Amino acid sequence: MQDQIHKGSCLCGAVKFSVTGALAEADACHCSQCRKQSGHYFASTDVLEEALSIEEGGDLRWYQSSEKVRRGFCGTCGSTLFWDPMFKDKIAVAMGAFDGTTGTSLWSHIFVADKGDYYKIEDGVLQKDQ
Repeated sequence: MQDQIHKGSCLCGAVKFSVTGALAEADACHCSQCRKQSGHYFASTDVLEEALSIEEGGDLRWYQSSEKVRRGFCGTCGSTLFWDPMFKDKIAVAMGAFDGTTGTSLWSHIFVADKGDYYKIEDGVLQKDQ
């Protein structure tokens, strides 16, 4: 449904956003960069950039983690919020940053070959090395 609006924010509320429309199924990235930034793995849903609205973003900071990707976080509380492949029309939004229910679920684990040795993936969800 295009009229759905999903609101979210960082931990301290300095960065607030909304996404218009139904959320796509999420994936969980186990690559070393996502694990280092988030503290575990990064679960996110891809949304069209035009569907994302930053409502309060004065503390939104961007870190250029590679030539093609930047990562958005709150400069006050440090919450991980976005993974932005800059030359695409979609942006990944952190599942944990949404307020309330999302109406979606996890569909895959990605970069599992790079996952930490301190946990197992045992939820029955698709696992991919990339």
